[in-house]
Amino acid sequence: MADKAPPRNNAHCTLPDDPEQSTYRFIIVSAKRARQLQGGARPVLPTSSKKPTVIATEEVRRGLVKYSLTGQAPDMVKIEPEV
Repeated sequence: MADKAPPRNNAHCTLPDDPEQSTYRFIIVSAKRARQLQGGARPVLPTSSKKPTVIATEEVRRGLVKYSLTGQAPDMVKIEPEV
């Protein structure tokens, strides 16, 4: 029988359990942060991942990306990473 591969760490795929933060808001803020990283912004966390979406998701999950709601539409979210 073939050896089973060790379980993968999928921590970067989970959503936070914070009741104050909606899943929709988490996704919007993560997407906007990923867009910043793709545009040349530097990651706040030291990471081995090269994928902007993985880096952004982890930064938002850890609370390193601050955001403010400036309106009702998703494009009205202003985010600023903590440095």
